[in-house]
Amino acid sequence: MTDLTKDLELALRLADTADAVTMARFGANDLAIETKPDRTPVTEADRAAELAIREQISRERPDDAVLGEEDGLSGSGDRVWVLDPIDGTKQYLRGLPSWGTLIALREADQTLCAVVSAPALGRRWWATLGGGAWSDGERLSVSPVSVLEGAVIMHGDISAWDPVGGPEPLINLIRDCWQSRGYGDFWGYCAVAEGKAEICAEPGPTLWDLAAPALIVEEAGGRFSSLEGSKGPGHGSGLATNGHLHDVALAALAPSHGPVA
Repeated sequence: MTDLTKDLELALRLADTADAVTMARFGANDLAIETKPDRTPVTEADRAAELAIREQISRERPDDAVLGEEDGLSGSGDRVWVLDPIDGTKQYLRGLPSWGTLIALREADQTLCAVVSAPALGRRWWATLGGGAWSDGERLSVSPVSVLEGAVIMHGDISAWDPVGGPEPLINLIRDCWQSRGYGDFWGYCAVAEGKAEICAEPGPTLWDLAAPALIVEEAGGRFSSLEGSKGPGHGSGLATNGHLHDVALAALAPSHGPVA
């Protein structure tokens, strides 16, 4: 087996570990919830899932670093596991199934493998650099739609656009598309990778929100950038497309200074 295959196998086992923790508390009436300084919620399940993943990485890959949403960066290795224990915490605490655990392994600012696990949906997506994107044993491919009139666009909370000038550019783009749906977070990006949507756009996500979905989209043949056009995750926003519509989506959504060349 190649090293990347071993990395993916570990990532999948880390997802199994997280699924056991998160599903055990999903829908619990006594779920403990806190509010973080950025006014977003965090549950005991978020913290417990990240801790369980960190402990497993410490045992199996003691030289690797870990960057997680809840506990920040630990270790100093060149290879960094990037974790979002529950992407979609608001859905989780309300009993909605559209949440998942995001796991990515990065080295030199490049994502090597990624897993998105959504146990309440009974779904899992994964990818390796150069090895394609997969879900439930099927290789994923973005859609061939090349005109906005035939496109499905995914987006998260409309109010998230207020800090970047308001949602008007998004709304105008939605009007040009065939259909829109408010499935943000990982699910919108995975829908693009599966060819079920053509565009997913969000302002504000961090590296742990985007590292895993970005690789899955790109390995399915799509494109991923910030709203300004910077390639890859980690730039404070996310735009995933099937590739055919990336430039037109950038032109519609990029800030007034225009997309990055």
